[in-house]
Amino acid sequence: MAEGKTAGVVHIPWYATGFRADGLAEALAKFAPIAMRYGALDYQVFRSRDDRYKFLQIATFESKLDWERYWEGEEAIAFRVNHQGWFQVPVLYVWHDRIAAGGLPEAVTAAPGVGSTTAA
Repeated sequence: MAEGKTAGVVHIPWYATGFRADGLAEALAKFAPIAMRYGALDYQVFRSRDDRYKFLQIATFESKLDWERYWEGEEAIAFRVNHQGWFQVPVLYVWHDRIAAGGLPEAVTAAPGVGSTTAA
């Protein structure tokens, strides 16, 4: 496929500055869904359990162009400007091509007793 036309997943690592981790967590939770307006298929934000200042924002886009529109769009620029000083710079995203994925259907993961350690 041509460059810029390949569907993929972008990883955006964020690292909060001193005493800003909780605020950055809240701000990222509000900012990440905006990707859906730019054609993202999904989004996620993770916070490290080992380092509470470390975050990973993930979004899946059909095209890199859609990602670039999001990242260079008005909302993303405003987010970076308004939260300047809350995270370390530079923020360097990485574009990935998904080569495999899997998981259990929701009905299976929500079934009573699944993952339970007690005998039925």
